[in-house]
Order: sequence, then C-alpha cells, then structure tokens
Amino acid sequence: MNKQQGYLLVVEDVPDILVLLNETLKFKGYRVITAHNGLEALDIIQQERPALIITDILMPKMDGFSLVHRLRLNPETRDIPVIFLSATYVAPEDKAFALTIGVTRFIEKPVDLESFFPVIDELLAQKERTIPILLDEISFYEGYRKRLETKLKHKNTQIARDENLLKTLSGSERASFEASLRQSTAEREEIQHLLEEIRERLENLKAG
Repeated sequence: MNKQQGYLLVVEDVPDILVLLNETLKFKGYRVITAHNGLEALDIIQQERPALIITDILMPKMDGFSLVHRLRLNPETRDIPVIFLSATYVAPEDKAFALTIGVTRFIEKPVDLESFFPVIDELLAQKERTIPILLDEISFYEGYRKRLETKLKHKNTQIARDENLLKTLSGSERASFEASLRQSTAEREEIQHLLEEIRERLENLKAG
C-alpha cells in the first residue's frame, strides 16, 4: 500500500508519546491523524476510515479495549487493523484477551521503532484481512472485568511498595520518585473508574 493512501490513526493520551509517534511516522512519509482517547478516535473514524489504528490501552473516557470492541461490532470498521501499544497491560493474559477481541498486533512500550515500522508496512500491505470472530457483550465485559481486577491488584501492590520505598529517599531522588508515584496513583484511579463502569454494565446485561 502506498503511504499516501489512507492514513494512520494514532490514539494516545500521553502528550510526549503522542508527539513522538506523530512526528516519527510523518517523517517516514505516512499521513497521520491523532486522538487522545477512544471517543475522539471514533469521531475521527466516522469522518474518514483509517488504513490502520495504533492505540494505547489505558486512556480516559474510552480505553483501547472498548475502542476495539466498538470497531469490531460495526461491519464498516470490523476489518481495520489495530496495533496495541502498552506499558501497563503486558501480561500474557492481557495479550491473549487483546487478540480475542480482535487486536491485530500487540507491542510493548517503550516501542522499538526499528522493528515497529516493518509491522506497520506489513499490515498496510495486506490485501485480504481476516475478520475477527465477534465476542458477545457478556463475554467481552467478563474478560474485560478480569483484566481490570488483575491490573488493579498489581497496581495496589506496586503503589504500597513504592510508598514504603519513598520513606527511605531524600532530595532529587525523592522528587523524581514522587512524580512516578503520582502517575501510578492516577493510573489506579482510572482503572478503578473503568472497573466500576464494567461491573455496572455486566449487571445490567445479565439483568436484561
């Protein structure tokens, strides 16, 4: 596929990473449009279908799991290839769930750009694309809930460990560690919020 045909949609809520991906991909000759979360991405997709989506998983408003689920439910977007980039969801179970819901490739952050570009070119060059098998709503949200519960447990353990370690630090080392701890706490709050939403949806689905 010619790099000028279609565009790459990059979905990422961390500004520095978004800028890096945007500028690097544009330098390589791709047409790139960016979004900060899944909701923004869906709005963009309604206006013009992308050739490929590159998205983070943990994002506010709508995360990567929900974005892919919505794409796969829609016959018009079902076959768009999606690359997941993640530093949070990297366990084998996370990757397996991503593939189950229709993610095309899974790449851990930090991204090795030299191996990243061939993956993009490979997916863009595919003429025939496999249509993912759709999960029913309850199966999707059950799997999603399990991933969030596991991630929340790990995040709580990490934060408790880091809070104890922080007590032993001082000076610039302490300031840097405090910034990292604030980021982890923000991620925990986002996971908790998502988990509450998913549990409520599951209850409504099972009740209906």
